[in-house]
Amino acid sequence: MEDPNNPSKETLEKWSKDPNNWIYGIFYYNPKDKRIFPPKKIAWMGFTTNFANPKSVLYLIGILLFFAFMVLLIEKIK
Repeated sequence: MEDPNNPSKETLEKWSKDPNNWIYGIFYYNPKDKRIFPPKKIAWMGFTTNFANPKSVLYLIGILLFFAFMVLLIEKIK
């Protein structure tokens, strides 16, 4: 039996490819997956946010706030 806190590579890949874990085909939502940024359905396209993981959502908000702050800072300098 597989450890739920340390799933195998095959299980992680199966979760990423399972259409039931994707809302509207673009938002990844899997409460069993503890990864913050799992790969997209097509792995070479990068990573996405696991919206079922609260840490993941906080990281995403932090990144968006950082970029918004940088844009405001650049606009103020001009």
